[in-house]
Amino acid sequence: MTSNSFPSLADALAAGTVVLDGGMSNQLASAGHDLSDELWSARLLADRPDAVADAHLAYFRAGADVAITASYQATFEGFAQRGIGPGEAARLLALSVELGRDAVRRARDEGIVRPLWVAASVGPYGAMLADGSEYRGRYGVSVDALERFHRPRIEVLAGAGPDVLALETVPDADEAAALLRAVRGLGVPAWLSYSVAGGRTRAGQPLEEAFALAADVDEVIAVGVNCCAPQDVESAVGTAARVTGKPVVVYPNSGEVWDAEVRAWTGRSTFTAEQVAGWRKAGARLIGGCCRVGPEGIAGIARVV
Repeated sequence: MTSNSFPSLADALAAGTVVLDGGMSNQLASAGHDLSDELWSARLLADRPDAVADAHLAYFRAGADVAITASYQATFEGFAQRGIGPGEAARLLALSVELGRDAVRRARDEGIVRPLWVAASVGPYGAMLADGSEYRGRYGVSVDALERFHRPRIEVLAGAGPDVLALETVPDADEAAALLRAVRGLGVPAWLSYSVAGGRTRAGQPLEEAFALAADVDEVIAVGVNCCAPQDVESAVGTAARVTGKPVVVYPNSGEVWDAEVRAWTGRSTFTAEQVAGWRKAGARLIGGCCRVGPEGIAGIARVV
């Protein structure tokens, strides 16, 4: 857990703004790693764990305060499809947190002395399906079934000792309800971050209703949005702050659009560090980037913050 010489992430958010990292996948791809596998960046937990730690370190060097682990697409079910049994899958999930810790240690060795935290990524059910449904939600799966899916890996990740659980890229308020059930009583704080389009979740629910689910959950230290277009951030920040009274987390994509059929990004980047000032004014306290936002983008955010 966090060193006694530094504050908890929750305390840091009460005092000011914290910089998140950027996209794990694009940093790994830029280093020459093939992510075409359905496990995406989670494949490298088994094949090249050193590359994952290097990616975290690159973001710390750029000015990020929080490393989000490579466990977004890491699930017992997804690993099983690759012939990886439950024991090894649990080891890889826990390893994702340790690789974040390793990057913290290496950053310290390089003289980086500011507070650094590790967030264990918990991606949505649709990420395991690897068919783009995390951008749609509405899987036709009950809240109870979604809780049963998420709980085992959340328990493993929590047991590995992250500073926070990142319940991220959630497209559907029903799935958020399942995730919030799964984190209760684990003793690890969490943030809840929806993937949105306009003023609604990807599944079409109003954000007021979606954010309200987390308002009274003690484990949740921040709520917000990620993996969305930059232009959708500012209004969502205001809604999240108003509905929950909690610090707000934002880490949008570059503005390009993912084409699930051809598995490629299209369009152009609209993400700029100058947008950060508006997000902060609206109430954002955890600010970073998601897909296609690399160390250069995070360095720009860090300069503004």
